[in-house]
Amino acid sequence: MEKSVHSYYGNRLRVRTCGVCITNEKLLMVNHSGITEGNFWAPPGGGIQLNESATDCLKRELAEETGLTVDIKKFLFTCELIREPLHSIELFFLVSPTAGLIKTGNDPEPGSPSIIQDVKYMAWDEIASIPSNQIHGIFHQVDHPSKIISLYGYFKL
Repeated sequence: MEKSVHSYYGNRLRVRTCGVCITNEKLLMVNHSGITEGNFWAPPGGGIQLNESATDCLKRELAEETGLTVDIKKFLFTCELIREPLHSIELFFLVSPTAGLIKTGNDPEPGSPSIIQDVKYMAWDEIASIPSNQIHGIFHQVDHPSKIISLYGYFKL
C-alpha cells in the first residue's frame, strides 16, 4: 500500500457504500492504484460523510467515480475488513444505471490521492481471471463472480 493511501485511509474506521451494477451480464468495476501491488479491482463506492445517508453517499460516489446516475434497487450484504492499518465496514447495494455515460472519474476527497485508474464493465470470466490479491475480498466468498448478487448477510474479510 502506498504511503499516501495509508496516511489518508489508515488508522481509522471508514464506513463505505458500494454499488453492484450489472448491465448486459457485466459488472461495473473500478481499478484503484496504491492499495495493493499492481491493480486493485472493486465495485465502485466510497466513504459516507457526516450527515449523509448511505444511499445518498452511494449515488454521489457512483457519479464521481463512474459518471453514472443510479437507482438503488436493494440492500445486498455487509462486509468488514480489518487489516492494519485499514478498517472498513462496507454496505453493498444492487443498483441500476438511469443516466450518464461511463467514464473514469476521480476520488475527490480533500487531501486524498487520486487512486482511480480505470472504470469499466467486466464480463464474469474476466473478473474470475483477476489475481486474488488484485480484487476485492468479497469475491473470495463465492465460487464464481456472478454469484456476488446472491450474497446476503455479514462477511468478515
